[in-house]
Amino acid sequence: MAVVVAPGVGPGELARELAPTTPRSLLVFEALGGPGERLTHSRMGEATTRPWKDPDVVLVLDPRHRPLERPWVAGAQPGPAEWALPSPTGLPAEVRAFVLAKLGPRLGDLVWDVGAGSGEIAVECALHGAAVFAVERDAGACASLRSRVLAHGVKVALTRGLAPPALEPLPDPDAVHVGGGGPDVVMACAARRPRALVCALRKVEQVTAVLDRLREHGYRGEAVQILASRLVPAPDGSRTLAPADPVFVVHATPLPPG
Repeated sequence: MAVVVAPGVGPGELARELAPTTPRSLLVFEALGGPGERLTHSRMGEATTRPWKDPDVVLVLDPRHRPLERPWVAGAQPGPAEWALPSPTGLPAEVRAFVLAKLGPRLGDLVWDVGAGSGEIAVECALHGAAVFAVERDAGACASLRSRVLAHGVKVALTRGLAPPALEPLPDPDAVHVGGGGPDVVMACAARRPRALVCALRKVEQVTAVLDRLREHGYRGEAVQILASRLVPAPDGSRTLAPADPVFVVHATPLPPG
């Protein structure tokens, strides 16, 4: 990431804000275009203590990043190698794949995962390059979410609390997944005007209520029922479909003005 230096936002200030939770190295360009032009590679600790002479631009580098041996000609690897990663908890993988497709997480997006549970959706959005805020009230689920984040090497900002109140201090999202909390939570998210709002529900009665409320808030919503039954071995050596519960997914986008 490149940062154009301004008063109060220099190499030292950047290093102090990032350390110690986000270790990075810095390339500092000083006095660009002049006789004293200089490029300095600096560690975080050094950046906060040494004097800088007219810094102009700072490149913030992740030392853990390594380019692929055979990258795409047009750029770096486009997202994770697999969507809807295996998980023993949360929504079925097939449902999560649809939810992720409707959220469309990408580099530069801010995604809320409200009622995040163990963080399956939050982590996958982060793997796609989005910045993610996860909101969850259950302590056990929060612990599982932290473990999942560490296992996948991504960053997710976790807020432990009850929505809607826990949503108030968060920055406005580009996309929102609601994993729990009911219509009131969905409406609180819609009030922040994300470009995409997706929620998974278990009862068809909930779907009707959410669609009606979304329309009142200026959103065009659609709903699908997803039932994915997996083939499993039967006692006689054949394969049979395992029973599965259907999941209703509501996805919505803002209505055009007028």
